[in-house]
Amino acid sequence: MFFYGHPQNRFWKVISAVFSEEFPFGTEEKKSLILKNHLALWDTIFSCNIIGSSDSSIKNVEPTNLLPIIENSKVSQIVCNGKTAWSYFNKYQKNLLNMEAVLLPSTSPANAAWSLERLIDSWQKVLTSEQTLEGSSTETALRSI
Repeated sequence: MFFYGHPQNRFWKVISAVFSEEFPFGTEEKKSLILKNHLALWDTIFSCNIIGSSDSSIKNVEPTNLLPIIENSKVSQIVCNGKTAWSYFNKYQKNLLNMEAVLLPSTSPANAAWSLERLIDSWQKVLTSEQTLEGSSTETALRSI
């Protein structure tokens, strides 16, 4: 399964709206959307013990080593899709990478307090800005310009 494969997760709806693109249905369309808009997706956590999809049950975390990606690319911004990814990014990767992360509201269906429109607005302000920043769920989006 490719990133954000749960049908109720709103990540792909948000990203396609932010960049005024058609909604991607298949993995190749999703990859194309990400590459066309100079984005990369990577897990904040390489491995862990988790019960179902409950972030609160995460234990025995092994963080992803993002350093080779940062050192061998032009990543200018890291955004975290929700508080869990942001928390783990700050705990394990912020100092190693010497980069800050931007916390964005989670696109998870568990974040029902945020409408699709609010998510799009929030993500659009960060992903289409000229700022050079970084940094929900356990995925992290790396943006290069």
